[in-house]
Amino acid sequence: MASLKRKHLSEEKKDMISGYLYISPFFIIFLIVGLFPAIFSMYLAFQKWNGFSPMEFVGLSNFKVVLTDPLFWKSVYNTIIMGIFGTAPQLIVGIILASLLNQAFLRFKQFYRVTIFMPYVTSMVAVALVFSVLFSNQETSMANYIIGLFGMDPINWGTSEWGTKIAISIMVFWRWVGYNTIIYLAGLQSISNDLYEAATIDGASKFQQLRFITMPLLKPFILLTVFTSTVGALQLFSEPTVFLGNNAFTRNEAMTIVMYLYRDAFRLQSFGTASATAIILMVLIVIIATINLLLTSGTSVRERGERK
Repeated sequence: MASLKRKHLSEEKKDMISGYLYISPFFIIFLIVGLFPAIFSMYLAFQKWNGFSPMEFVGLSNFKVVLTDPLFWKSVYNTIIMGIFGTAPQLIVGIILASLLNQAFLRFKQFYRVTIFMPYVTSMVAVALVFSVLFSNQETSMANYIIGLFGMDPINWGTSEWGTKIAISIMVFWRWVGYNTIIYLAGLQSISNDLYEAATIDGASKFQQLRFITMPLLKPFILLTVFTSTVGALQLFSEPTVFLGNNAFTRNEAMTIVMYLYRDAFRLQSFGTASATAIILMVLIVIIATINLLLTSGTSVRERGERK
């Protein structure tokens, strides 16, 4: 019996070791490209370092430099403005498109779903080429032609303050609206048709079904997309850099927080202030995540109170 028990334990240990070996690549990669850079960045935030010379401890000086830099606050302003313009419309349009794609009478649903989702997987180089043509500074560009139909003067999309922000926001909207649409579509398809049939029998209108059935059951998906879109907006980098090209880091109209961080680190070789900016950005993301969590908790408490 003792030998059988020892054999059984050894088999369990082998299975355990085998399981850890299977999942170890993820943790190894996470330690190398995730945890170590994060910890090292926190360490660098209190150092003065250009990547070559010895590090010099400067305390909170890097945070003071960043927080007193007008360009940093300009990047915060740009990030918030382009985040609102680029993400808020896509959430509303995403729900509308998902509702249309969920209709039983719609034909070629798979084709429309793939078409709407296609911008999300499109190369940023291709996106940059398309939008550089659509929003070129020439009077004959498509964007200037469209606004000219409404009697508006041509806009220099690549140089003007609001023209640049609007063009980049439209690029963000175009690229991510399909992603949110697919998430909302999955949420709509998870709602049982029996609920709508029962509501119809009870005499509920379409608006009442939308208000009391669709929106409450879709709320977790809405909160997810609001959270991910908000975090993504705070980390906006690819769209402004590919749209403005070589002028992205020399112009302030579309400078975002991540672009400010990148400029300090890889153009000015000031890794200390770049790391301080990264920590400030992390704090902003944590605040937004906390607000989303509080909104979710508040919704759950109210729903439990209404049931009572």
